[in-house]
Amino acid sequence: MSPWSSLETYSYTEYHPMEEIYHWMSLISERYSEVATQHFLGMTYETRPMYYLKISQPSNNHKKVIWMDCGIHAREWIAPAFCQWFVKEILQNYKDNSRISMFLRNLDFYVLPVFNIDGYIYTWTTDRYWRKSRSSHNNGTCFGSDLNRNFNVSWCSIGASKNCENLTFCGTGPLSEPETKAVSSFIEDKKEDILCFLTIHSYGQLILTPYGYTQNKASNHEELIQVGQKAAYALKAKHGTNYSVGSSADILYATSGSSRDWARDIGIPFSYTFELRDNGTYGFVLPEAQIQPTCEETMEAILSILDDVYAKYWPSNSAGKVTATSMVLSLLWFFTSPL
Repeated sequence: MSPWSSLETYSYTEYHPMEEIYHWMSLISERYSEVATQHFLGMTYETRPMYYLKISQPSNNHKKVIWMDCGIHAREWIAPAFCQWFVKEILQNYKDNSRISMFLRNLDFYVLPVFNIDGYIYTWTTDRYWRKSRSSHNNGTCFGSDLNRNFNVSWCSIGASKNCENLTFCGTGPLSEPETKAVSSFIEDKKEDILCFLTIHSYGQLILTPYGYTQNKASNHEELIQVGQKAAYALKAKHGTNYSVGSSADILYATSGSSRDWARDIGIPFSYTFELRDNGTYGFVLPEAQIQPTCEETMEAILSILDDVYAKYWPSNSAGKVTATSMVLSLLWFFTSPL
């Protein structure tokens, strides 16, 4: 039996097994039924339901969409913890916080708290460092695909393996896994309306832009970098944590078949991967004591990105675009303030 039975006693500063996250999602959709609804997305390989939460204020406006998913890699527990934190912050504050209520006038949030459910459960029961899904390959001699190498974008061309034993096994073909198929078909259906695609990982303290599979840059690369750097400043201002911003190919490593690159290539203008704390001291096993500060600073970064996305598409009723002057001032502050 769970040590908590209501949202009042749900702790956002500890990691939760999947059954508790399922329960949390249903409580959220009951408590905040006027704005939060739970929806079926698809089934995992081991036939578990994938649900996302939709946060939407009733409106006559045609809404645009922000997508966020967490936990595509099973062992990155801080990611699902952040998705839950994000939902909590939006729902607890949308009535009184003018910034959040402004976003909800024209934006809907779609949040998938755990992408790789089978793998996540496996990290709780069997192998804490498991990364992949749990699909069976080679007559049951090896298991799992790297879901973030399984999207239909330059599939398995670089930074991925066709050997099913490998951590970066790309699957048997593009979208061979039920989890990636469910997410990609949902996003394809809504791609005209999705302005921003956010996928949350750990670790490394990075905000990654497309691309991983090529040194070529996205058509709006400069804008993606500028928005990402502003988000990194907002994050640093909270607890002093340093994040680097750049394309995966430039500042991390080459990857193909990633959801971030795929989202940008199907026309979603803003697409980012966040690699949350830390830089390797604890790695995937980030202590629970760091959940709150990690989530607080990441929230500031996401809100900063939303500010810029909103200002671009609704310039008249946003808080105002970042001017060149304010950008220079924030850069000056950033480089002169004590760490």
